[in-house]
Amino acid sequence: MAYYRQVGEVPPKRHTQHRRPDGGLYYEELMGEEGFSSDSSLLYHRNLPSALVDSTVWELPDLETEPNHPLRPRHLKLHDLFGGQEWKRHDVVTGRRLVLGNADVRISYVVAGETSPLYRNAIGDECVYVESGEGVVETVFGALPFRQGDYVLLPRSTTHRWVPRGADPVRAYCIEANSHITPPRRYLSKFGQLLEHSPYCERDLHGPAEPLLAEGTDVEVLVKHRGSRGIVGTRFVYPEHPFDVVGWDGCLYPHTFNVADFEPITGRVHQPPPVHQVFEGQNFVVCNFVPRKVDYHPLSIPVPYYHSNVDSDEVMFYCGGDYEARKGSGIGQGSISLHPGGHSHGPQPGAYERSIGVEFFDELAVMVDTFRPLELGEGGRAAEDPGYAWTWAGRGPRG
Repeated sequence: MAYYRQVGEVPPKRHTQHRRPDGGLYYEELMGEEGFSSDSSLLYHRNLPSALVDSTVWELPDLETEPNHPLRPRHLKLHDLFGGQEWKRHDVVTGRRLVLGNADVRISYVVAGETSPLYRNAIGDECVYVESGEGVVETVFGALPFRQGDYVLLPRSTTHRWVPRGADPVRAYCIEANSHITPPRRYLSKFGQLLEHSPYCERDLHGPAEPLLAEGTDVEVLVKHRGSRGIVGTRFVYPEHPFDVVGWDGCLYPHTFNVADFEPITGRVHQPPPVHQVFEGQNFVVCNFVPRKVDYHPLSIPVPYYHSNVDSDEVMFYCGGDYEARKGSGIGQGSISLHPGGHSHGPQPGAYERSIGVEFFDELAVMVDTFRPLELGEGGRAAEDPGYAWTWAGRGPRG
């Protein structure tokens, strides 16, 4: 969901003639969700958006997953996946390594310095959290600048490419859905406006400001899509550059939301994770834990209580500050904790007691809760800290 926006030139009435200065027609394309029954935008192209001159196989990286079996909580050190100067030859699209996934969502990580190929995910929306770095996502809707702390929301089938800028790499935590990703429904009016109790509003969402109008012929676009046996890739070649849109309007387009614009909801006693929710998809939610004043009841215990979330696997990506509940576990910047359904989890030993009297948490983490079990991808297996499951007890198996 995003509020209505118009960029560039559009005719005063939809589905009517929109002519070039020389009298020729622009070609109208509807990009819409749920079979013409949900959010959409109308884009006006210089060239036929359906024209293709080639279609070949794009061999995807390893997307196989293995069950979390035997069941255990896990610590994955994502910064270990890309060492030295390796990032200089990677891009945000083809350099991703799959960390966790199930039938609803896939979580990948990448450290990149190269411009990506043109890319389109035809399976679902993407929500990419920028841990660090800056640049521009060039899209068929226009340019979308990004910076550290941005969520970059890319609707399904948006043609785009990532262009890092500056001397530092882009570290990206990529959440790929098999559905659409929206604000939580409880924060929306029946007409789609963000309500007064929402922790953010439309002013915090930033979309493209002007068309790109790139030139080029025989342009390749990588497309990730569904196949009969899972996820597959195709390499399309277009006779003209797909960034040929002179104008568009509607409520469906890529946008950014910076985590610093999230206004935390706090209370006298500890608040449950739904107050930290920022987005939702089919069978999963995305939350962020930001720096905030914590519980102010005179007898409060500010860190989370131990909990067995019986319907969910919980994935926490630690991306800033000092996370009080995980001190002593080895978790730091760039870590993931996976706490699966079937395992009661909570603060590390001593954190419960140490938190009493604390008034402010300086922490930053992105959480994904899934309602189907998560499996480990090759990146997750490669980044695992094997001793994490035993940190609450202080000793290993049968030790």
